[in-house]
Amino acid sequence: MTDSTIRDIGLIRTEYFNIDRLTLESGEVIAPMTLAYETYGKLNPDKSNAVLICHALTGDAHIAGVNSDTGKVGWWDSMVGPGKAFDTDELFIICSNVIGGCQGSTGPLSPNPATGEAYGLAFQIITIGDMVAAQKKLVEHLGIKRLLSVGGGSMGGMQALAWAVKFPEHVGSIIAIATTTKHSPQQIAFNEVGRQAILSDPHFNNGQYYGGKAPERGLATARMVGHITYMSDESMAEKFGRRFRETTSNQKFVADFEVAGYLQYKGDNFVKRFDANSYLYITRAVDLFDLAGEKGLPASLTPVRHAPFLVLAFKSDWLYPAHQSRDLVRGCKLAGIDVTYCEINSTYGHDAFLLEVAEETHLIRHFLRKVGHWAATIKA
Repeated sequence: MTDSTIRDIGLIRTEYFNIDRLTLESGEVIAPMTLAYETYGKLNPDKSNAVLICHALTGDAHIAGVNSDTGKVGWWDSMVGPGKAFDTDELFIICSNVIGGCQGSTGPLSPNPATGEAYGLAFQIITIGDMVAAQKKLVEHLGIKRLLSVGGGSMGGMQALAWAVKFPEHVGSIIAIATTTKHSPQQIAFNEVGRQAILSDPHFNNGQYYGGKAPERGLATARMVGHITYMSDESMAEKFGRRFRETTSNQKFVADFEVAGYLQYKGDNFVKRFDANSYLYITRAVDLFDLAGEKGLPASLTPVRHAPFLVLAFKSDWLYPAHQSRDLVRGCKLAGIDVTYCEINSTYGHDAFLLEVAEETHLIRHFLRKVGHWAATIKA
């Protein structure tokens, strides 16, 4: 992007919101708990410009700018900031780390008040709905009654859809990118392979590995499996081909193809920033997600028919293929929702939602300005 209005967002500090107790959809309770979150831009006087962006499976609250503690750039910095798709000159952006995560929010590595030790596998099974319920408390804490929009890609898109069904009166619009209303058996199968890699790691120790050696090989393997699904056959061919890399090893099965070395690099780096137990819990939550349930999609979406939807899919995404987004669009139309659908021609696979910045910027900026104008008209 070369627009002169685009500027860096600068230093951002992660903040923490404490919740006395959260009753989960299972009926169990987490008490107390913490959500790590960041905000960007300014909330306007009538608090009508707030947008919640939800992160994907292994994301965190740091979506844009440079974190003042870690020095890291946000995971969607290209899309959030002054002059960008989520324009912080106009909008107040909120992003929180999900419960069950390991980036500042309460999760399996957090201290269990009952024992003083990390929860491990004593942590409660969580759902996408539970993640959203915690976010709702954060939004209320910020004094916001109704969000202009809730959006996200991949698992972030599932959270946005869960907001639509769980709190329809508190959302003005939905942006669902590269996502689905429920996992197919194939999608569950990929997650199951990752979970089994972690569970079978000799260092897993029934989830109580904190203070000792973590199940790094299992978690790295899980990440490698996941990363294969994030790319496309075409993007892998363009990036790696069948090229070999130099190695000094004389082992018969050394990872000497470039693509194999790349996957190992991704897996080895992932274990430095993510907790294996969180991976188990969050992938389980994703697999359990079923927006329609027994009611069916149109009936589930009917309470939010006042809120326009923007649904984006990518033609080379085989993790969440476009036909799943079209099913969502069909459900929206049957529910009477004003829905805009765009299938972007990209070769990046599922990763496209993080990389196709120019096209997404055009679509999201136009959509947000339309719903912002619509909301102002309703208030007037």
